[in-house]
Amino acid sequence: MKPTEILSSEHRVIEQVLDCLERIISEANADGRLDSASARDAISFFRTFADQCHHGKEEVHLFPAMEAKGFPRDGGPTGVMLAEHESGRVCVRTMSEAIDAAAEGDRAALRRFAEAGAGYIGLLRQHIEKEDHCLFSMANEVLTDEDQAELMAKFEKIETEHMGQGTHEKFLAIAEALAEKYGVQQKVAACAGHGMACCHH
Repeated sequence: MKPTEILSSEHRVIEQVLDCLERIISEANADGRLDSASARDAISFFRTFADQCHHGKEEVHLFPAMEAKGFPRDGGPTGVMLAEHESGRVCVRTMSEAIDAAAEGDRAALRRFAEAGAGYIGLLRQHIEKEDHCLFSMANEVLTDEDQAELMAKFEKIETEHMGQGTHEKFLAIAEALAEKYGVQQKVAACAGHGMACCHH
């Protein structure tokens, strides 16, 4: 399994929680108040699994490896992806700041949460498509087998040392619970460095 296949597999779980966020927003708009527990679980997932773990692998290891092979950051594909990561963080922060008031039925806060959430969903879906269908192919064309093996080892190090043992599985469980609650189809993610699925259908 290649490092980009790990990342692409993680994309499927991120998409699953984006689908759940879409349902959370829809229900909040219908009810006039936000389910704060589900919203906090989703925000925690996006901050830890999607950003720190998944984007961390890309920003700290994959993108620099591509840039070392001649891809420019300024005006290049990695620069575009980095800018989109930052835009996503702004959306997540806006949602997080609105949760308490939106859960109390504050219309302005609910609108802020819904608008930031919709923006995040659209941004990440397009971002994932670009990476899956363009960026990862570019990476695999220039990275040698040795480069790929080195990246895989670095990805596993992020999971075990930076994120902590069991963190990946914890957030896969959150994604699974949200999917069950909102009737969203569950997908499979690969554990970095293990080459195996670690969440259930």
